[in-house]
Amino acid sequence: MKEFDVVVIGGGPAGYVAAIRSAQLGMSTALVDEYIGKKGKHVLGGTCLNAGCIPSKALLDSSEHYHRVLHKFDSHGIKAKEVSLDVPTMIARKDKIVSTLTQGVAGLFKKNKITWLKGHGRLELGMKVSVKPTSGEGEKEVVQAKHIIIATGSVPRTIPSLTIDQDHIVDSTGALDFTEVPKRLGVIGAGVIGLELGSVWSRLGADVVVLEAMDDFLTMTDEQIAKEALKEFKRQGLDIHLGARVKSAAVGKDGVDLEYEDADGVHDLKVDKVVVAVGRKPHTDGLNATEVDLFIDESGYIHVDEFCCTNIPDIYAIGDVVQGPMLAHKGSEEGVMVAERIAGKKTRVNHETIPWVIYTWPEIAWVGKTEKALKKEAREFRSGTFPLRASGRALAMEETVGMVKVIAAADTDEILGVHIFGASASELIAEAVVAMEYNASAEDLACIVHAHPTMSEAVHEAALDVHKRALHI
Repeated sequence: MKEFDVVVIGGGPAGYVAAIRSAQLGMSTALVDEYIGKKGKHVLGGTCLNAGCIPSKALLDSSEHYHRVLHKFDSHGIKAKEVSLDVPTMIARKDKIVSTLTQGVAGLFKKNKITWLKGHGRLELGMKVSVKPTSGEGEKEVVQAKHIIIATGSVPRTIPSLTIDQDHIVDSTGALDFTEVPKRLGVIGAGVIGLELGSVWSRLGADVVVLEAMDDFLTMTDEQIAKEALKEFKRQGLDIHLGARVKSAAVGKDGVDLEYEDADGVHDLKVDKVVVAVGRKPHTDGLNATEVDLFIDESGYIHVDEFCCTNIPDIYAIGDVVQGPMLAHKGSEEGVMVAERIAGKKTRVNHETIPWVIYTWPEIAWVGKTEKALKKEAREFRSGTFPLRASGRALAMEETVGMVKVIAAADTDEILGVHIFGASASELIAEAVVAMEYNASAEDLACIVHAHPTMSEAVHEAALDVHKRALHI
């Protein structure tokens, strides 16, 4: 039986980063993963690299280029004639990007001498992990571990009334591999995944209808930002219905007949394809948790403490299988923390300063608290905003939709949250994360010189506006 200092179960961003960091720290490391890529072979990177974060951003970028050619180039004096769309080429580009990155991770494993065990990982008594070949063929292997890190990720949630066939009714993975643009696309769920995928196919020409069961839009974001975003997405052509609960779906020769109910009654909707994007749930089935006495709550999350330690000594859990936002970077940082704590370091993750991003266009990004959360805590605060329509750089880029909002404590002026709706929000939010990590005040952010003209000046102006000193609005 092979023995390792660390055995990681799951090869997504949380797992493979944990494995790399463990190996860097001199520990013998193995990683067990069962993910099979599009070509039918084992690949590393999990859902994020293969069917989530990376491929969706590749298609979002392609669709934005196409949209710009059709709708924005004219104002720049650029005339484009006979513009056509080649969806298979677009998909092939996306697949090449995925392949490049997954091969890169495999290269990092080789460089760091990490043993890659291909198959389904299962916890066994006595700090052992069994590895069953994914194909069902071959002998089951059992390895001994001093420490085990569970990073099995998440899977899409489903709706009982909709059967995923990956043809007419697809999940988020299937929505990344359409061979042509559907004329009419139904998206179930107006969360991060639904909005991103809806945006891709809307820009490429689909008539997109989004059905969201909740009565409020993007409840995890700041209400002011959510209101602006909803208005803009509707202006872009996304037909978003809130409080709309899908009752049934029937696949026919010419598409899918959806029936949904809202405050106005029951409605019928005819679409060519349906994307089910109602969130994700932790993937903890098949871990053999009951036999080894690993505590998993009623929602499927593994119970851990602030350092990702489970109820079993020397077994840890990170990423989507534990409570907190299902974000790749959150899982990766937890993986680093656990590897370093196993090695005797005192690392920790500050979950209060983890940034969120929704990669629509304009993007939505935030870190810290919303006004609603602070009011619930009875915490007094001040806020400052700056609209991008007043930004010289945004005007030059023709990206004037959106705003930056900075929220600070009324007594200490410490930054409690920053919320951005606008072009490059995913990049702009990093400044706010650094500021909050160092407990900066709004005044600190206001005193930093920002280059002109840049989009980052909007962050500067919003910080100034906390004390009603904004200069350009």
